[in-house]
Amino acid sequence: MIAEPPVYLAPDRFVTVGIYATISGRSANAIRMKIKEGKWLDGREFVRDPDGTVLIDREGVQKWVLKKS
Repeated sequence: MIAEPPVYLAPDRFVTVGIYATISGRSANAIRMKIKEGKWLDGREFVRDPDGTVLIDREGVQKWVLKKS
């Protein structure tokens, strides 16, 4: 039996907290704490969709990381 080649997916710019936790290695709780403590700001490191779901802006977080270094 021949194995199927792997499929690689690139996440969108905006991803759920759970997806961002998976791709970043941060825990979902750590991500929520960054938001709660005001370290990540609405419209900069995260947004809320029309249903109110928090979506992490991957580009925004990358800029935040670069400002810290």
